[in-house]
Amino acid sequence: MSISIRTARLDDVPQIFQFICDLAEYERALQEVKCTPESLVESLFCETSVASVLIVEDHGQAIGYAIYFFNFSTWLAAKGLYLEDLYIDPAHRGKGAGIKLMKFLAKEARRQGCQRFEWSVLDWNTPSREFYESFGAKSMKEWVSYRLEGEALESFGRE
Repeated sequence: MSISIRTARLDDVPQIFQFICDLAEYERALQEVKCTPESLVESLFCETSVASVLIVEDHGQAIGYAIYFFNFSTWLAAKGLYLEDLYIDPAHRGKGAGIKLMKFLAKEARRQGCQRFEWSVLDWNTPSREFYESFGAKSMKEWVSYRLEGEALESFGRE
């Protein structure tokens, strides 16, 4: 297996969109995908984009992706790397692509001076949780995530 990781290009957008849909389907949330290839171009490949995309390839064929961005910890007074999405096509899992991608991101976090590398995983996703724990990642059980979106965000954000 010849795994390589590269920064995504504009011509990767159709594949990125497909990976997003594949991940959403795996997470039982395909109906929640609202992005389009056009909105991905506008949000990920614009001058003011805050997110970065990596493509994982095996012999030049895209087999997965990661989307990440930087956040900030007030307690550490330092930035961190937040992994929004990680997806490896099921036919290519178990061959080292996921661990290679996570190591790549950890190295990027260190290169950028980050003090944390964080992500979220669904509580029922045992295979992913076991994968992350296999290299020392710890579940943040004492923290509960909250989200304000859609009509609730619109309503709350009105003057």
